[in-house]
Amino acid sequence: MAADAVSQTGVTSFSTIIYSVEDAIATITLNRPAARNGFTLTMADELGAALTTADLDDAVRVVVLTAAGDYFCVGMDFAEPALTDVADPDADEPATRVVRPMTNLNKPVIVAIQGPAVGVGISMTLAADFRLASDTARFGFVFARRGLFPEGGSTWFLPQLVGLAKAKEWMLTGRVFDAPEALVAGLLTSVHSPADLLPAAYTLARDLATNIAPTSAAVIRRSLVAMASHGDPEAAFALDKKTIPYAATSPDLLEGISSFLEKRTPHFTGIPRTDLPQLPDWLAP
Repeated sequence: MAADAVSQTGVTSFSTIIYSVEDAIATITLNRPAARNGFTLTMADELGAALTTADLDDAVRVVVLTAAGDYFCVGMDFAEPALTDVADPDADEPATRVVRPMTNLNKPVIVAIQGPAVGVGISMTLAADFRLASDTARFGFVFARRGLFPEGGSTWFLPQLVGLAKAKEWMLTGRVFDAPEALVAGLLTSVHSPADLLPAAYTLARDLATNIAPTSAAVIRRSLVAMASHGDPEAAFALDKKTIPYAATSPDLLEGISSFLEKRTPHFTGIPRTDLPQLPDWLAP
């Protein structure tokens, strides 16, 4: 774990997840298989800290989120202290503690869903850039069937992904649906056999880590979310006036063109955390 990440997150070890880095890919693994990776307050805080750690580690270019065992996450663990039992009323609710740092991450996020993902188990993944799933996975926004409300910004993210009509259907019925339906609706990027799921996720991660400029990835993933809230393209035009002049003088542009012409793997040197201007300033209307 990067030293500056430790100082900012205050976390040196995890109890509900596993965090590792290899070949510029940070892997975050939900690790409560005996509890079907049920979501707890501790898991919420640890996932947020792990995402922040990955963002602050300049050696990391891509994040893969997955889970141990047969289940991805069956939602809230009702055997644990209530997720609503939050001492600070001004603090983010637990799912937002995961989704907010994922949304603001400067690096692509890939989720590999090998089994059931229900409630917060699926809503906390909606800010990711890619969701790959096993063909045996099942999904459900089951909040209404539990007397709960959707969390983690999912009432914004889900309609962006699948449209308002499908989001209403899934959330109002709370029914469980399969991977093919999720793929057709746009919730998933791709569906794989259980044996092929993780290899496919890491093939994608390695491609992004090797061939995509980190500064480009940061601007793209965050500006797409920011622009989705505007009713016309004027905000995007204003953003382009800031980003394109910056890109035109970036060493990564020269490297991207040279590597293409020379038919070789690019060696991008730009670092989003230190080389880009403050993205919130760029993204402000």
